[in-house]
Amino acid sequence: MSSPKDLEKKNEFTVSVVPLSQSQVSLSSVESGTPPAPGNAEDEAPDGGWMAWRQVIAGHFINAISCGYSATFGIYQLYYTEALNLPAAQIAWIGSFQIFLNSLVCLAGGSLSDAGYARHCVWAGSLCVLIGTFMTSIATEYYQIFLAQGVLQGLGLGLMFMPSTSVVSSYFKRKRSIALTIASAGTGTGSIVFPATVQFLIPKIGFAWAVRCSGFVAVVICVIGCILLKPRLAPRKGVAIVELKAFKEVPYVLFAVGTWFFYWALYFGFFYINSFALTLPGNVFTPYLHVFIGWIADNHLGPFNTYILSVASLAVTLFAWTGVTNLPGMYVWAVAFGITNGAAQAAYVGAIAGLTKDPKRIGVRIGMIFGIISFAVLAGPPTAGSIIDSTGGTYRWAQVWGGSVELLAVVVLCVGRWFVARDLWVVV
Repeated sequence: MSSPKDLEKKNEFTVSVVPLSQSQVSLSSVESGTPPAPGNAEDEAPDGGWMAWRQVIAGHFINAISCGYSATFGIYQLYYTEALNLPAAQIAWIGSFQIFLNSLVCLAGGSLSDAGYARHCVWAGSLCVLIGTFMTSIATEYYQIFLAQGVLQGLGLGLMFMPSTSVVSSYFKRKRSIALTIASAGTGTGSIVFPATVQFLIPKIGFAWAVRCSGFVAVVICVIGCILLKPRLAPRKGVAIVELKAFKEVPYVLFAVGTWFFYWALYFGFFYINSFALTLPGNVFTPYLHVFIGWIADNHLGPFNTYILSVASLAVTLFAWTGVTNLPGMYVWAVAFGITNGAAQAAYVGAIAGLTKDPKRIGVRIGMIFGIISFAVLAGPPTAGSIIDSTGGTYRWAQVWGGSVELLAVVVLCVGRWFVARDLWVVV
């Protein structure tokens, strides 16, 4: 085992070997400070250095696929509605089922990641996503699109997400929130790159080749993410898919319920932003109108507080959507939606990681939350579509529904925060 004197050397790569009973070998860059207590995986987290930040880069690329890829469905929603001449709610089932499987498979992805199969999951997920993408480009029937884009891509996206989140978390303690936020900001990168690729290329080379081109971009991103990803913690034996004792923790349960409401209305904007824009006055609507992302990295607020404020800002944004009546207003709203949506998703990961004291259990506990919210994302877009169809194609009541659901999420999350710390000014 390295001596304390060696560990105090700044930016020196060391190998710390703890007793076999702890089942852990860590390769870290110890920047400064007192040597960590033996056997404590969280205290031994390097919290910086090339290897740690390399995982953040890997997480950013992987999130660009695992989360940002789903944001593209707003373009597909518009194209399929026109090409297949089907109701918006029926088309929305393709995208919502993709996100449903994405979230549900996180249950297995989190457990497999904790068990030492993080890279295996990412490689397998990448393969599923890429095959599903190229199969989508040749699909012509509803059921073919559903299987390729809804089922196969959904499985792949779910396998990719949790491993990167778990690995990034294991490398950081004090800087965990900002590290996870930067990695999660990959959602915004994917939300910009993939919709732009598809929407701009459809008029030039047709739908099939536009989808294939997005697949080629995905190949590059997947390969980079897979190569950079390197787990730090040794595999944990006896990993269960569900950790039942977590449901005895009131803050965790309320966090799960609040996040369920958050995700119920989350993808409403992603799916319907482009079709809504077509209802506005104007000649031709062809510009790229997707979202930008920002991340909240205010270390003074704390991840839980930041998450609550982010969801509240998203609720306000969805209510504000009812006041959009022209294209300039649509552009302004799209930017606001991208910032608040991206901030809420990024803050969510840091908040749930903050509720998990043992970094070796982060994968399982986050995976459990995603398993729960999988049913929310399955029902959300079709619910909004049904509201739109039942009101003659108008969006106002769907927008009110989305804002109300996010507001309900804020209330539940505030109650959960009260159980964590009953002082309003405490950083949580």
